[in-house]
Amino acid sequence: MKKRGWGVGCMWYGIGNTALANPAGAFIDLLNDGTVILLTGCADIGQGSSTALAQIAAEVLGIEVNKVKVISGDTGVTPEGGATSASRQTYISGNAVKEAALQAQKPLLEKAAVILQVPEGELVCRNYKIYPRFDPDRSVSLQEMIVKCRREGKMTLGHGWFNPVTTGLDEETGKGVPYATYAFATQWAEVEVDTETGQVEVLRLVCAHDVGKAINPGAVEGQIEGGSIMGLGYALMEELVMENGTILNPGYSNYLIPTVEDIPSIETIIVEDEEASGPFGAKGVGEPPLIPTAPAILNAVSNALGVRFTRLPLKPEDILAALEQI
Repeated sequence: MKKRGWGVGCMWYGIGNTALANPAGAFIDLLNDGTVILLTGCADIGQGSSTALAQIAAEVLGIEVNKVKVISGDTGVTPEGGATSASRQTYISGNAVKEAALQAQKPLLEKAAVILQVPEGELVCRNYKIYPRFDPDRSVSLQEMIVKCRREGKMTLGHGWFNPVTTGLDEETGKGVPYATYAFATQWAEVEVDTETGQVEVLRLVCAHDVGKAINPGAVEGQIEGGSIMGLGYALMEELVMENGTILNPGYSNYLIPTVEDIPSIETIIVEDEEASGPFGAKGVGEPPLIPTAPAILNAVSNALGVRFTRLPLKPEDILAALEQI
């Protein structure tokens, strides 16, 4: 017999290192032709940080993202970026890049303010133009302002750094401010359980994640999908077997991970509750998609069978053994 069940898992997750300083820096050079050289210590290991950081720089400077050339994770030339961990890079390195871009932009705004006769704070950079916020038809070109700065010997360079505001934890009470911001998420799972074999099939996942602001919505959606698939493996398949410190299942033939045949329908819901301290409201989305998936799946299995399971991974023999006890 096959039974269906539904379950929910919720999580909150601190962005960055726990109650510790974890700064990142960035350098920007805006060249004569409008190209930007961005140096960041952030190592892109597939999560798409180089794209997100380029987008942040491009948004500040009002240029196309393909004009931003990113040099990342090179200890010979790039500033400290901290670890690519703790879901921190978009939030922390992103703030550093934004500050560096604002510094590089400042000489251009100073020059444009004189020409347009408006305060710097009223100027907007968009589409290679600088114009008053209230009068976009009256503008000067970004290229023209760069040329004027160069003629006066002014460089359009910027550096920035950011360190989240945290405090240490009290040794007696554990109280403090360990993170500057948090990610939140809820996932819902639908499963089908075969009571004769103990096999669990995950039919559907719905994943709602608060990401602050999605700098790159496509990348965020991919991160949520990939993380939830990892969570599925954690829930039902992946088990590290050890004996006397030796791993007994070191290969993919006996350490199972999800394949394309195991992936259910996944619906992602990007919730944008902008974080005031984040770059354009963004915060991290690296690890959060993994965290609530296993609880959602196990809750769904429990809903289907009326039996509570608390061990991971949940294997068919565990289900059959539990059913025999009913």
